Amino acid sequence: MVRLTATILSLLAAPALAQSPTPSPSAAPALDWPWPAPDPRSWWDDKRPAPDEAADPLGGRRLGRNEQLPEVANGYEALLYRLWGLPPLQNQILRGQEMIVEVAVRPTTSARQTLMRATVRRDGKAFIQARAGLGCCEPGVARRVGFDAEAPPDAARRLLALRSDPLWSSPREVRVDEGAGAVDALCVEGTAYDLTLAVAGAVRSVRRACDPAEIGQAADVLEAVFGLALGHEPRIDVIYPGGADFGSARNAYRSLLAGGGRLKPAPQPRGQTALFPVPSPGEEEPEPPPTPAP
Repeated sequence: MVRLTATILSLLAAPALAQSPTPSPSAAPALDWPWPAPDPRSWWDDKRPAPDEAADPLGGRRLGRNEQLPEVANGYEALLYRLWGLPPLQNQILRGQEMIVEVAVRPTTSARQTLMRATVRRDGKAFIQARAGLGCCEPGVARRVGFDAEAPPDAARRLLALRSDPLWSSPREVRVDEGAGAVDALCVEGTAYDLTLAVAGAVRSVRRACDPAEIGQAADVLEAVFGLALGHEPRIDVIYPGGADFGSARNAYRSLLAGGGRLKPAPQPRGQTALFPVPSPGEEEPEPPPTPAP
């Protein structure tokens, strides 16, 4: 009797199950691409929207006959810049008093990294670009966010003043020496800041990591770049609850010097390019070489 009742119930339920819609195997791909499929013959030839001026402020330039791109030794290869969605610094052509200053933030206890770039063009315009993402565990930069924007009118003047900062004449990597025979502090946790300055014909890179006194030497550069970068993208701003204030690190550096200490070169620093001359404010900018006709 029980078996007969179960058989009757299954037969009654069969029409209802047959009427329920069954998802098509091809439905999921259609949801991922709800637009008409592109024409394969025109995919590679159709014109795409040109990037915004702020996305590539120095785009479209060609090297002149006597120009050479300087060596970039800041730990960022050209393909890594591509992963961040930025034009490689290795390809940027700077002339006259133009400059680029970059800050790469790499915490030792987190995969959440940030890359900020400020550019000053010879027409007086300045631009700020920033990217943030998880630089670990995937063949790319996961959860990458960013923006490209023109900086305020007074930004160019403030950025150009950074070229004469003593930071760029200091060793690439340093250690804190408190004097009086104190043992060097060993830093195992903290945040490393890779700072790069590019001017016409030369690039200079330094790293300041972990110790507040080390970071304090770069406080002016960090505050200038962070001050331009924060406020555009909330998902980047939330990484830095303290904003662009590096006052405590600056005070730590000043206290170190006042107490007879110093920042001495690291025992085994990475390679570095030679020092470069900073253009004087009154230096006349050379005319760009003529672009050859196509």
